[in-house]
Amino acid sequence: MLKYDKGITSGIADECPIEFPIRLTVNGRYLATLVASPHEIRFLVAGFLRTQGFVREIADFMSFGVCDESGEASIRIRGELPERLTPVLTSGCGAGISFSFNAGAPKRADRHIRFTPEAIFALMRDMAQLSERYGRHGGIHSAAVSDGTTILLHAEDLGRHNTIDRLAGQALFKSINLEGTLLLTSGRVSSEMATKAASLGVALIASRTSPTDLAVRICTEQGIGLVAYVRGESFRVAASPERLALPEKQRLTDVTGVILAGGVSSRMGQNKALMEINGVPMISVVYRAVAELFEEVLLVTNAPELYDFIPCRKIADIYPAMGPLGGIHAALSHCSTERVFITACDMPELDVPLIRELCSIRCSADVVIPETPGGLEPLHGVYDKSCLPKMEKMLGAGERRVLSFLEMAEARLVPRGRIALTNPNFSSFININTPEDFQRVVQQPPETPEGIVTP
Repeated sequence: MLKYDKGITSGIADECPIEFPIRLTVNGRYLATLVASPHEIRFLVAGFLRTQGFVREIADFMSFGVCDESGEASIRIRGELPERLTPVLTSGCGAGISFSFNAGAPKRADRHIRFTPEAIFALMRDMAQLSERYGRHGGIHSAAVSDGTTILLHAEDLGRHNTIDRLAGQALFKSINLEGTLLLTSGRVSSEMATKAASLGVALIASRTSPTDLAVRICTEQGIGLVAYVRGESFRVAASPERLALPEKQRLTDVTGVILAGGVSSRMGQNKALMEINGVPMISVVYRAVAELFEEVLLVTNAPELYDFIPCRKIADIYPAMGPLGGIHAALSHCSTERVFITACDMPELDVPLIRELCSIRCSADVVIPETPGGLEPLHGVYDKSCLPKMEKMLGAGERRVLSFLEMAEARLVPRGRIALTNPNFSSFININTPEDFQRVVQQPPETPEGIVTP
């Protein structure tokens, strides 16, 4: 081998990971050739058949023959294979392959299962110590499953996806239930790996590197926690943060957070609340920020069925078709607190510290409204229930303009100089009305996707 280091080339002794083809025959029928590492092939074969839905338990194997020298695996299972199987080449290294036959029978782990950051860091270090082959030549992927305290199973392979199959196979042979476990991996989390994890009932996946966008979507849909870039004492949360036992941030109990989702999106040409930013609906990004800050969250919409994936109470307008003013009135009528913070479903860059500061302003005014370089922003303000009689008078008369209401209400204006101290670029007030607005937002570098909810 040649080593290049700071302009110096030298020869060194080294070894490369071995690619070993395994020809898999099931019930006398050729099924696939798995390209993998040449050790403990039985675990790989058994786990592959399990994660593809061909077997569920060890008793499903009628006979199990594997030749470690030739790479021939001849298996007989209960039942017959489907007449037609559609092979799908996956993005996993080593040209992983899966089938569209019953691949999805996902098992959702108990919703109360959570893991601490300290456990994730400690277990990732434990897996690194077990990864002998990776330490020797760096070309092998590692994976492990844990109950949150100790590592139960460990596997290594040339392919990231193969490590999951090996773990699944080991679990079958050793009668270990993988539901509710923590899956650790040294490699990128692909959609295939996320699907395999879902079929095993894994509760959380932790990786040293990045996930794909489809992996994030699958984990979110299946309630699987996903943390990426686990390095030292830090990581990024990509999906289902409820799987993490994070330190609780004190949420406000005397103000209700309200998201308005009743607009017709005429300038956008489609429902902008459901348009995706970094792979998740815009309304999910807004909900993340609001739910982080408020104990009670309301979503004002006349089409609640569109937002079943948002886990908060949905309320309808009392005065239909009266725009944001009708939505604010509905929120004040239904909330359990004396004040509400109002925002819209098209404001994806809400600044939580700024909102907390606005809610902390105590005064006798009906409304606390921030001033921005573009003027007042009524959909980023705090409204008191004292507004209700004035709103009802306006709405009853057919007047729907929020700015007209502010002219007759007692409003406390927060000057933009004070706003700039917390949110200097005023990004918290960005709203998406047109395709051009949307493109400006999606072209920005994505931030760490914490706490995202998606349909």
